Amino acid sequence: MAEAFNLEQYGIYVDNILRNASPAVLYEEAIKYDEGAAISSTGALMLRSGEKTGRSPRDKRIVDSPEITNDVWWSKINIPMSEDGYEINRERAIDYFNTYKRLYVFDGFAGWDPRYRIRIRVICTRPYHALFMHNMLIRPSQEDLAEFTDPDYVIFNAGAFPANSHSFQVTSKATVTLNFEKGEFVILGTEYAGEMKKGIFTVMHYIMPKTGVLSMHCSANEGDHQDVSLFFGLSGTGKTTLSADPRRSLIGDDEHCWTDDGIFNIEGGCYAKAIGLTEENEPEIFGAIRFGSILENVVYDPYTREVDFDDVSITQNTRCAYPLEFIDNAKIPATATHPKQIIFLTYDAFGVLPPVSKLTSAQAMYHFMSGYTAKVAGTEIGVTEPKATFSACFGAAFLVWHPAKYAEMLAERMRKHGTSTWLINTGLAGGPYGSGERMKLEFTRAIIDAIHDGSLDDVETIRDAVFGFDVPTSCPQVPAGVLIPRDSWTDKDAYDRTEATLARLFNDNFEQFAEGSSDEILSAAPKAEGVT
Repeated sequence: MAEAFNLEQYGIYVDNILRNASPAVLYEEAIKYDEGAAISSTGALMLRSGEKTGRSPRDKRIVDSPEITNDVWWSKINIPMSEDGYEINRERAIDYFNTYKRLYVFDGFAGWDPRYRIRIRVICTRPYHALFMHNMLIRPSQEDLAEFTDPDYVIFNAGAFPANSHSFQVTSKATVTLNFEKGEFVILGTEYAGEMKKGIFTVMHYIMPKTGVLSMHCSANEGDHQDVSLFFGLSGTGKTTLSADPRRSLIGDDEHCWTDDGIFNIEGGCYAKAIGLTEENEPEIFGAIRFGSILENVVYDPYTREVDFDDVSITQNTRCAYPLEFIDNAKIPATATHPKQIIFLTYDAFGVLPPVSKLTSAQAMYHFMSGYTAKVAGTEIGVTEPKATFSACFGAAFLVWHPAKYAEMLAERMRKHGTSTWLINTGLAGGPYGSGERMKLEFTRAIIDAIHDGSLDDVETIRDAVFGFDVPTSCPQVPAGVLIPRDSWTDKDAYDRTEATLARLFNDNFEQFAEGSSDEILSAAPKAEGVT
């Protein structure tokens, strides 16, 4: 297979090309050619991603052209690059490939629904990157591979070679440049594998809405009666933990699309955080770390090859990439019907949001576009005030269109299919940081269970005067005193002031979306007037 394959159509003239090599072959290649490669005690391939141990969002560029310029939400997230600038980066990557005696190619699919899946070709210099994409894309059959002659998108991953920082529109030696018109993107100056994964997600965020399909940064699972839940949430809110339910089938942990017929996972694998990983707390992920998976930037015992998942000396962003089928209760093919419920997860370090609230359609759009969580800035001594974080659609770094487009598509589907939306606070209760305590996981799980079995559908609620959402006053297995945040605060006036502060932070953040948002969305903003 490899001897008949070439990349001459891209100007790459390398004779030794390994296309869709098996994990066993890529293990051998990594041990020979990937500096620092090792095999863990459980059989996973361990590698380092070099200087970059996370994504470089400030170095992402989108090629501006007449065909797309009116589609893109140009911002600090979507920074334009000229077509000439892109060609310079592309030529630099091609020239770098041509200095190698061997290259790796992986051809695979993004999207489990055959009607919407796209064909991806990855060209890279490291076996590590080829195995990573073998895990993260949907693996083609031999018949599929034989017909895989014209990919929709090509990734030129020359990440070990820096960009020319003096080039126009390049601000560092790292650059990830997407060209929607040509169906290509180039990676220079960063070997972090997640750039490929999230680059493809950005592509899907652009092309799916053009076909009337909603792309979403969320996890998904399914119950015994085909009741589907979507979980949206930023890092630390519990998205992975709460969606990995042994009583429900996992559809996917990160990227999905919602069509007229239901949802589908974009990916063929999972890319889980490994920091603090234990078999007791996350047995599904722990069990997936075996032959064929990749452990990225972890510290291990040089003799036993046992991984120390608590060691953050390299990075706190340690990761494991593995095929979806490594999860015992994964659903293959990773498709399902329309979601019955959507769950927004937030870690509220202000301690004022209820542990569960039911949202209207307008509120769902507003909070979807806000993408709120809050934590305490613990990097400086003496800093104890909560810090709000907002990420539009719970994944601002990957959006291409204006956030309102995704929010309105979400609301339209919710209305059509009767999908309920809930906001779950997994953060603090009883007070802000310093006096409040984190919501017990057992309470949050009980709330999720009550949403799934319908126990919260008809319970009595009270309306939050500031945020306007309906708050249940009872939930099985959860103490009533926990459900209404103001009741659990000793100082009620302090609660009112803190809630008003958070409301103003929401309003200030949303100013960037006001132009382009409908009156319906704007009407769902929290009301902080009259409270000081």
